[in-house]
Amino acid sequence: MTTKPKKTNILLITSDQQHWNTIGAFNPELSTPNLDRLVREGTTYTRAYCPNPTCMPTRASIITGQYPSQHGAWTLGTKLLEDRHTVGEDFMKAGYRTALVGKAHFQPLRGTDEYPSLESYPLLQDLEYWRDFEGPFYGFERAELARNHTNEAHVGQHYALWMEEKGCTNWRDYFLAPTGTMDRSIKHSWPIPEDYHYNTWIAERSNSLLEGYKEQDEPFFLWASFFDPHPDYLAPAPWDTMYDPDKLTIPSVTPGEHVNNPPHFGMTQERKPDFSHLRETGIGIHGYHSHLIDDENERKRLVATYYGMISLMDKYIGRILDKLDELGLSENTVVVFTTDHGHFFGQHGLQAKGGFHYEDLIKLPFIVRYPGQVPAGRVSPSIQSLVDLAPTFLSLCGIAVPHAMTGLDQSKVWLGEQEQARDHAICEFRHEPTTIHQKTYVNDRYKLTVYYNQTYGELFDLQEDPGELNNRWDDADYSRIKSELMLKFLWAELGKESMPMPRIWGA
Repeated sequence: MTTKPKKTNILLITSDQQHWNTIGAFNPELSTPNLDRLVREGTTYTRAYCPNPTCMPTRASIITGQYPSQHGAWTLGTKLLEDRHTVGEDFMKAGYRTALVGKAHFQPLRGTDEYPSLESYPLLQDLEYWRDFEGPFYGFERAELARNHTNEAHVGQHYALWMEEKGCTNWRDYFLAPTGTMDRSIKHSWPIPEDYHYNTWIAERSNSLLEGYKEQDEPFFLWASFFDPHPDYLAPAPWDTMYDPDKLTIPSVTPGEHVNNPPHFGMTQERKPDFSHLRETGIGIHGYHSHLIDDENERKRLVATYYGMISLMDKYIGRILDKLDELGLSENTVVVFTTDHGHFFGQHGLQAKGGFHYEDLIKLPFIVRYPGQVPAGRVSPSIQSLVDLAPTFLSLCGIAVPHAMTGLDQSKVWLGEQEQARDHAICEFRHEPTTIHQKTYVNDRYKLTVYYNQTYGELFDLQEDPGELNNRWDDADYSRIKSELMLKFLWAELGKESMPMPRIWGA
């Protein structure tokens, strides 16, 4: 009697807004033993990029295999339209179980009659609705969701139900008004017990699903989607004081570095900058404000708390990895750890995110593990993009990749059979219809950023200027390189156009 070969499983683990250099294996100021374990057992890619430096567009790219300019969820406050094809549909058609636990953010916090949203007020806090909702949701047959980062008032959905089931009937004490009653003045230390933290919920529910898949001998595509270390900076004890702020390297602006940059860079270093000329929709625009923090101790504490949030998350990532081992699933499961986009905590004088395509914001931590298949302990400079995840997952599982996906199949690169699948990455940021609209082309050495209807831009030589302190856009010595990069950027744009089907006849 022959044994049927086991299908390859996919476990995607993501953080939210994590700087690329926050894994202990490469940065001794942090402790991340479980991510370090993935580094030892898999391949780390040092040149991975997001297709957009904000949550919703990039998350939609992960499940569609398309760029934001193609799938339509072009910025925060829009949504991925329900008629868009997602990778989960391909997995389900191939007999896989599919699930998402944690943060989705495919839809906005407000809906309209024309564009309703499942992730919106007041529905997200209608717990009776969520008690009966499991999916389907964008190709996930099972979706267990939450929407809050730390103590935000957006808490609700499956996470709130879980807290109540665990006996935390006073969960509103740990969240802000109008949902909760937590004191808004509390900084850094989140009084929620770790047993009720959403990291615990994500790991517990992910592991329960894994147990079910094992019991039924079913292949799976599971996305464990963590919320940290996205601001606000809050962690429960003892993680809130795990790091001594005075012993950490705290990034800061280099005097004069924004002189040759587009004007919005320098304006962030002013006390009261006026960005009204960019406000086109009248809705808030991320990053376009003063980034100055006068209290040096507070700047240090922000970094310490951010690191504590990462270490806490690492603990629960470890719980999921341990469960894979316990169930005997590790050998035939591809594990990918990454984040949706990066983060500023002082680099270039910036905080959080916005229209600033430095490596800190668009480059990502990115690790792939597949025992016996993906080389272990390897560090690779091969360029990756989150838009490549969907086609690569399908390829590794022997499932046909839809022609409409514009991400590239990285499977041979991950398996060590090929050095690279792409020679560039593209990052898009369209935060207003016309006034905030830019695209970045980055290759092995250079980075070019072009702004819609503007003559200013950015050109950084990452080899000679890895800190991105000298914008060469108007530098005569770089004029030829700029022209070449403009042409390569146009080629890249032409190359990523979607072709939903091949040409099958002459006419």
